[in-house]
Amino acid sequence: MRKIIVLAFVTLDGVMQAPGGPGEDDSGNFKYGGWTVPYFDDSLGNVMVEQMGRPFDLLLGRKTFEIFAAYWPHHEDEGAGINKAIKYVASNTLATHGWNKSVFLSGDVVKEIKKLKQQEGRELHVHGSGNLIQTLLEHDLADEFWLKIVPVTLGVGKRLFDKGTIPASYTLAESKSLPSGVIIANFKRAGEVKTGSF
Repeated sequence: MRKIIVLAFVTLDGVMQAPGGPGEDDSGNFKYGGWTVPYFDDSLGNVMVEQMGRPFDLLLGRKTFEIFAAYWPHHEDEGAGINKAIKYVASNTLATHGWNKSVFLSGDVVKEIKKLKQQEGRELHVHGSGNLIQTLLEHDLADEFWLKIVPVTLGVGKRLFDKGTIPASYTLAESKSLPSGVIIANFKRAGEVKTGSF
């Protein structure tokens, strides 16, 4: 069975929209694109190299796929893993693309993702893809979250745990803080929410 792992940059108040730069995703009149850039130092770069240095395929929403497809095929030296990965794309509007190893999931996307999870194969990494993540959360399909928590608040923007979020518990599998103040926190799904009283 394949794991689905969400790799996300997130603010202290849970925003994940447009971490990489202005214009990446301006929807909702978002004005803070590139909020991770002041914190992206060698330490954070090393974390990304480590996380993306293991074998993986990609599971992406259409918008993130189009952003990736405009960049990574032209940067083989930086993105060998991304270019070699099979790109599974959830889209009902895009069915073909010239980027090698691109597979499009249409129709009942949840059913198609469940089929993917049941197969033997590499981990499925999700980057960006805010709408797809809400679908994964709603149907309890995300196995792990590898978060880079950046010490800023934005107050507005698309949130990682938004309308798709269901009650769920997680185990902290790994954590560390970087000199920039970024916290690396990897969580694994750990069953139902338990409650109690004091």
